[in-house]
Amino acid sequence: MSTRYGFSERKARFLNRWHAARATRAKAATAFVSAPEPRTIGSFAKGRQLVAGNYLFAGALIEAPETVIWDVDMPDRAFEDAVHGFAWMDDLAAVGDLSTRTVGQTWLWGWIDRYGRGRGPGWTPDLTGRRLIRWINHALFVLRGQEADQAERFYRSLAQQTEFLSKRWHAAPPGLSRFEALTGLIYAGLSLEGKEALAPPAVTALARECADQIDEQGGLPTRNPEELLEVFTLLTWAAAALTETGHDVPQPHLSAIERIAPTLRTLRHSDGSLARFHGGGRGQEGWLDHALAASGIRTRQPDGLSMGYARLSAGRTSVIIDAATPPEAIASHNAHASTLAFELTSGRRPLIVNCGSGISFGADWRRAGRATPSHSVLSLDGYSSARLGDADRITAREALIDAPDHVPIEVSHAPDGLRFQGGHNGYVGTHGLTHARQLELTFDGRGMAGEDMLLALEDSEKRLFDKVMDAKRLAGVPFDIRFHLHPEVDAAIDMGGAAVSMALKSGEIWVFRHDGTQTLTLEPSVYLEKGRLKPRAAEQIVLTGRAMDYATRVRWSLSKAQETAMGIRDLNRDEPGEIYE
Repeated sequence: MSTRYGFSERKARFLNRWHAARATRAKAATAFVSAPEPRTIGSFAKGRQLVAGNYLFAGALIEAPETVIWDVDMPDRAFEDAVHGFAWMDDLAAVGDLSTRTVGQTWLWGWIDRYGRGRGPGWTPDLTGRRLIRWINHALFVLRGQEADQAERFYRSLAQQTEFLSKRWHAAPPGLSRFEALTGLIYAGLSLEGKEALAPPAVTALARECADQIDEQGGLPTRNPEELLEVFTLLTWAAAALTETGHDVPQPHLSAIERIAPTLRTLRHSDGSLARFHGGGRGQEGWLDHALAASGIRTRQPDGLSMGYARLSAGRTSVIIDAATPPEAIASHNAHASTLAFELTSGRRPLIVNCGSGISFGADWRRAGRATPSHSVLSLDGYSSARLGDADRITAREALIDAPDHVPIEVSHAPDGLRFQGGHNGYVGTHGLTHARQLELTFDGRGMAGEDMLLALEDSEKRLFDKVMDAKRLAGVPFDIRFHLHPEVDAAIDMGGAAVSMALKSGEIWVFRHDGTQTLTLEPSVYLEKGRLKPRAAEQIVLTGRAMDYATRVRWSLSKAQETAMGIRDLNRDEPGEIYE
């Protein structure tokens, strides 16, 4: 990026430090006017890990028993941000015993001692908003048994952070960061004695962000499903806090919640998890359903299209497809080249997945996770359907460039089920070929027929394809159609190489077949999952072929084996271990 952009970043850091130091003069709050009902959901297992000194944040594990978190040598900025945001307090509160309370109290007042004067990396608008929400949510948890002087220091720090946020929320980037900052300011303004005047401007600003950032489909510019869930959760928390204190919730705020809820239902797999696209993960177990229930919104998108995703759902099966152009410009810094990729979940068990975001495993895995071959879709001649631009000098992140800009789709009824048809022009500029995909899910959810096509449609595209063929000495343009399997799927090539059998932990058996025109292989893959120390080994089904003509067609299918029952009571649960390997 430009030098001017670098200057703006340095200026923002300076202003954050200046306002944080200046906020130390703020008059201390002395009590809560009201305290919102805690709505954050923590993990009991993670709370136990923290007490044991196993600090797992942003994909990095530091084992430091009996070490205060602020004495730990933090490996990177992402780890630092996670610690200074205090979301881990949810996990300690989920355990809620004396040992976790003691740890939470030690760490909280340790933060005040070290960073309460406006120093350290935690003084950004988004982290301050996140921190305020947790401190207010869990005030009873951490104040229990504390002396008056400790309580006074707690309230003084809350007042200081609130004053800082009132001056700096607008410096948070639009999107999730700004929603976090404003929700934290609203929480503090409604809760703290003497800070009531700060709430109304924040409420107005949040309503404005809702109107600006949440589109008519209930989506965000980043098209990240997990980020949308985080924003939705913040909006429902803020709305509940306003209602509980007798304040009106502005209509743009309510309308945003009403638009997002049906979009999240489109993005919800049959196991209650989110579709994993554009940097988003599955979400913490139960989080999505809890957020939807708390919102009170029961509606669904009538056409099954939301934030650029299409959904086919029948029986116990859900299929979610990336059916729009990728995010653009700054919104694409975490986006993936995943146009027309899909995920399929059967009951409570994911079957076909995308590899996911590798952001917590370092820059190389992050880039690999964004490429088309890391998704369940066709990739052509070693190319992705979109490319990564130059790295930003400040964030070291790359925008997507040369991405598809035309993605026509149609969702309709087939004779025995639901049909999705779509195409994209991501390979037209390089090879003259349009990728088209058709998926048909049967009404009982027991089978899906797929068809992938590579088409040279216009005369100019045919000439470019001919040129590419000449360069390859008429050997054809190689392509791969990949179907990444969840790590817990047990797969084996069957029927002499004509099919792949896939066993789920539920006892279901699915079978992949194809039309025999391409080469079928079962190859290694990875599953990039947040909260783990390293990628999980998995497998992928790959159909490999060559486009020889202006039209190439590949047919394939996924179906439950005949002996698989219509309904299976899946009682197995995937409980998290103490440390994810």
